[in-house]
Amino acid sequence: MYLATTGRRDAPAPPPTEGAGRRVPAAVLTLGMVSLVTDISSEMVSAVLPLYLVLGLGLSPIQFGFLDGLMGGATSVVRLLGGHLADRGQRYKQIAGIGYALSACSRLGLLLAGGATGGIAAALAADRVGKGIRTAPRDALITLSSHPDELGRSFGVHRAMDTTGALLGPLAAFALLWASAGAYDAVFVASFCVGLLGVLLLVLYVPGRSLPALPPAARPKPTPRRGRALRALGDPAFRRILGAAALLGAATIGDAFVYLLLQRRLGLSAAWFPLLPLGAAAGYLLLAVPMGRIADRVGRRLPFLCGHLALLGAYLTLLAPEGGPAPFLLAGVLALLGVFYAATDGVLMALAGSVLPADGQAGGLALLQTGQALARMLAAAGFGAAWTLWGQQSALWAATAALLAALAGGWALLPRTASAEGPPVSPTPERRTG
Repeated sequence: MYLATTGRRDAPAPPPTEGAGRRVPAAVLTLGMVSLVTDISSEMVSAVLPLYLVLGLGLSPIQFGFLDGLMGGATSVVRLLGGHLADRGQRYKQIAGIGYALSACSRLGLLLAGGATGGIAAALAADRVGKGIRTAPRDALITLSSHPDELGRSFGVHRAMDTTGALLGPLAAFALLWASAGAYDAVFVASFCVGLLGVLLLVLYVPGRSLPALPPAARPKPTPRRGRALRALGDPAFRRILGAAALLGAATIGDAFVYLLLQRRLGLSAAWFPLLPLGAAAGYLLLAVPMGRIADRVGRRLPFLCGHLALLGAYLTLLAPEGGPAPFLLAGVLALLGVFYAATDGVLMALAGSVLPADGQAGGLALLQTGQALARMLAAAGFGAAWTLWGQQSALWAATAALLAALAGGWALLPRTASAEGPPVSPTPERRTG
C-alpha cells in the first residue's frame, strides 16, 4: 500500500515499487468483488422500482421524483458521520460493513411495506443510509491502497467490477419476474439473500486496516478532532472540486427519469423495462478502466467535464424529433449514459483523493459525495415537479439548459492542479510498466 508518510496532500509520493504498475492492489480487487455482489442485489431492486412505483402503485411523477431524490440525497448527515468515524479510528472496514448490512436488510423492508408509500420511503431511506455510510470508507480504502499516480486506474477497475454487478442485477430481476409471473416479492427476497453474501465477503476477505505498519516516526500526523471534519473545506482546490460537483449534480435528473422517458418515447413493454439499465452499464463496464487510465495520463479535469457533455448529448437525443429509428435512439441514449458514468464517477473520486490528506480521506470524500447527492436530490425533485406542471418535453428542455449552464460553471470552477490537468513532464523519461 502507498501512503505519503507525512499525512499531507503536498508530501512527495513514494515511487512505485518494481512491478507496481503491472497489477491492481489486492485490496482494490477484493473491494471490487464485494461491490459486484452488492450491486447485483441493489440493481435487482433498482431495475424494477420505477415500474413498481409508477405503474404498479400508481405514483405520480412528482411523487416518484421525491422518492428518487430521497434515494440519492437524503442521507447527508449519515454520510458525513460515517466518513468522520472511519477517519477517526481508521475503521474503514467496520464502518463500511455496517452500511452494507443495512442496505441488505432494507430489501426486507420493501417486502414488508406492501403498497404503503410510507413504508416504501422508509425502506428506501434505509438503503440509501447504508450506501451513504459505506461509500466514503470504501473509496478511502481504495485511495489509501493505491499509488497516487494510479488512482484513476484503481477506481476504474473497482467501478468496472461494480458495474458488472449492475449488469447482472437487472438480468436476474428480469428472469425472476418472468419465472414468477410478475411477483415483485420474489425479487426483493432474492436481493436480500445476495446482499447478505456481499456482507460476508467483506467480513471474511477485506483487510481490517488500510494503513501499512509504519514505524512511529513515519506515521501520518493525526489531525485534531475539532478541525478534522471541516479541514477539507479549508483547502481551495477541494472547495472548487466540491462546488463543481454540486453544480453539475444539480443539473442531473437521474437515470430513472431517463429510462421512464425512453419507455414512454418508444412505447416499450413493461416487461422489458428492467433491461434498460443494461445498455448504460455495459458502456460503463467497457470504458471505466480506459477512462481511469486516460485520466491518470492527461489529467482528471477534462474527462470529468467531457462525461457531462455525454450526458448533455443523451438529453438532446431524447429531445430529437420523433420518427427516427427506435433502435438508434435507444442505443444512443444508453451509450451516452455509459460514457457519462465511466468518465465521471471514479474520476471525480480520484481527482478529490489526490488533494485530500491521508488521514482525512473518508471525511473529505463523504463531504464531496454529500454535496453531489444533495444537488442530485434537488434535481430529481425539481424535474419531477416540472414534468407534472409542464409536461415531459418542456421539463427535459429545462434540464438541458441547466446542464449546459452548469458545464460552463464547472469549467471555470474545477482547479487546474497537477492531478486535474495531468502529470508534469519530467526531463528524465520514466519507465512505465503499466
